[in-house]
Amino acid sequence: MIAPVLIPIALGALLLMLRQYFRWQAAVASIGLLLMLVANAALLARVLSDGPLVMTMGRWLPPFGISFVADPLGAGFALVATFVALVCAAFSVRDIDTIGRRYGFYPFLMLMMAGVNGAFLTGDIFNLYVWFEVFLIASFGLLILGSQRAQIDGAAKYAILNLLATALFLAATAYLYGAVGTLNMADITRKASGLHGSAPLTTIAALYLLAFGMKAAAFPLNFWLPASYHTPRIVTAALFGGLLTKIGIYALLRVLIMIFPVERSTLSGVIEWVAIATMIFGAMGALAQTDIRRMFGFVVISGVGVMLSGVALGSALGVSGTILYAVHSMLAMAALYLLAGAMKEVGGSFLLTDLGGIYRNSPLLTCLAFLIFLAAAGLPPGSGLWPKVMLAKASIEAGEGWLAGAILVSGFLATIALGRVFLLAFWRDAETGLGTTVNAGQRLEIYTPLIALAVPIVILGIFPEQFIRIADRAAGGLIDSAVYVQSVFPTGGN
Repeated sequence: MIAPVLIPIALGALLLMLRQYFRWQAAVASIGLLLMLVANAALLARVLSDGPLVMTMGRWLPPFGISFVADPLGAGFALVATFVALVCAAFSVRDIDTIGRRYGFYPFLMLMMAGVNGAFLTGDIFNLYVWFEVFLIASFGLLILGSQRAQIDGAAKYAILNLLATALFLAATAYLYGAVGTLNMADITRKASGLHGSAPLTTIAALYLLAFGMKAAAFPLNFWLPASYHTPRIVTAALFGGLLTKIGIYALLRVLIMIFPVERSTLSGVIEWVAIATMIFGAMGALAQTDIRRMFGFVVISGVGVMLSGVALGSALGVSGTILYAVHSMLAMAALYLLAGAMKEVGGSFLLTDLGGIYRNSPLLTCLAFLIFLAAAGLPPGSGLWPKVMLAKASIEAGEGWLAGAILVSGFLATIALGRVFLLAFWRDAETGLGTTVNAGQRLEIYTPLIALAVPIVILGIFPEQFIRIADRAAGGLIDSAVYVQSVFPTGGN
């Protein structure tokens, strides 16, 4: 239960002590991430076969002790997140220079993954806040590594909005504890149903919606993401784009679907229009960009809106679609940013005005880009198709035609934006001569991580059945929380 958190903390400390031996950093971090991947895979397999697993620290029984709870949602997200981090660590061998290694990229990476896995596996809402703080501290370090002016500017915007969201999260948690008298998620879930009308649960749910919506980069408080994600090293941007916004979505699923379903229903109209605005704003923002890093940031935002649509609907199909889309987004958004790094290596720039002729220099990269763009736009054979189909169907079944239309329109606009990148950067002949020669060894370092992400993206798109079944189980565990509560309180005790 604690291996996905204990391993990165221990190895992060080891890497900090070995910071002078910078040549070892990538290897040690990769070994640690591989161990975490094995631990998370074993944990998910156990959860799928035996149901949710619970471990409470220090023999203090729930709700007094700090509990870790692994269910299909948390264990599945932790597994995918660790896989993405492992792939990014492989890409970092080329992307992170000696200065970046000496000043702590790999310890920060391990600390961030400890926070990410802790957030997915905690069963205590205050410790969800703690793990948010852990990965935010690490993300600040990763964001400013290099100390360039653009990085400091982006970090300031990132920090201010995220710290404000964290303050709202803490205030909502304090308010919740005052109303319910517990911080254990299972305990809150079973007690909240008896407090309607006697406690301000809708206000608390609205505060959580605002806090987690800000962290997920939902409209209108999403301007920090495209202002900051293009400033750090590409591998850092890939980690952020693939993982961090999904933790906000996870928290919204856990709190609004499992703990406060009645209050979510009250707020569903607001969530729906926020989802629509986020989808359309993100897609239109992508159309307006010439820097591919900023463009991909807006694609991330548009995907957040798609995931919020399932939270707004609250149905089994809608929640399952959001969970499956989150898995797709972890893979595809990380792949987009790593692709941007590969395009810079081959084409010499991040600007569409300067890029061109990549197809002639690298047919393999062109094929990988085509697959990744299809997935990000929600087209076959990519991983984004089926969750969008599920969410559109759930919207139509709920009579929310506007929401289904927004999902389709945002996908169409994203297709145009990404198609523009493909036509200008890959098919158009190079005019500026910025392209660079990449030898066979360098191509291996650049392309192997992209292939590692493209394979599950295509598998999820062509053979989605098993993934949909796991997403359905995860959604069912949120909507009908009896199994989750029973796993924490097997005897029904107080």
